[in-house]
Amino acid sequence: MDEILKVQNLHSYYGKSHILFGVEFSVNKGETFCLMGRNGAGKTTTFKSIVMLVPPKVGKVLLNGREINGLKPYQAARLGLGLVPEDRRIFGDLSVKDNLLLGTSSERKGYWDLAKIYTYFPILLEYQDQLGGNLSGGEQQMLTIARTLMGNPDILLLDEPTEGLSPVMVKVLKDLVLKLKELGTTILLSEQNIKFCMAVADRLVIIDKGHIVYEADVETFRADEDIKKKYLAV
Repeated sequence: MDEILKVQNLHSYYGKSHILFGVEFSVNKGETFCLMGRNGAGKTTTFKSIVMLVPPKVGKVLLNGREINGLKPYQAARLGLGLVPEDRRIFGDLSVKDNLLLGTSSERKGYWDLAKIYTYFPILLEYQDQLGGNLSGGEQQMLTIARTLMGNPDILLLDEPTEGLSPVMVKVLKDLVLKLKELGTTILLSEQNIKFCMAVADRLVIIDKGHIVYEADVETFRADEDIKKKYLAV
């Protein structure tokens, strides 16, 4: 299978605090890959290192075989990284439609445009003239994902997408991710919701205290209760 993203031996820091220790994994074209771990395990830092918001001190990030270390985050985005941040970062004083249009890129063409977004996210069509800040948390999550898709990324990075969502919205999000999988979208998601991960992922790794401690396909993980209790139980 074609590797879209390869992370090699990442060591990242906040100031003098060493956060990631040799993190590595790869994501293949068309698969959904899950980075699992408890709060504070290093999931978000891994994502920020991949998109160069927290450039790694050691190691490499390769996108479609090209090393992107040293690039600015916007340059990495133009090459095909699409980050959906944990805190969503929608523009609350802009309309839903304007938020979506801000996600477009003149340098990247592909499947996604406003018409396709409204087909897969009908609630955004219904609310297209409302201010983004007036949407519920779940609706804002849909908007953030849709805005990122408008840039036609090669890989969609979903950072803690179920965090703070109601069970109803988690199901909506699960169904959306499964639809994106059917379209062949390559997805990397960070998550601590075990059921969500098992429902959507093909493969996964577990990160604990900045170290990758486990890697498996989702069916192997599904049967491994000891690993779930050791690294993911609250």
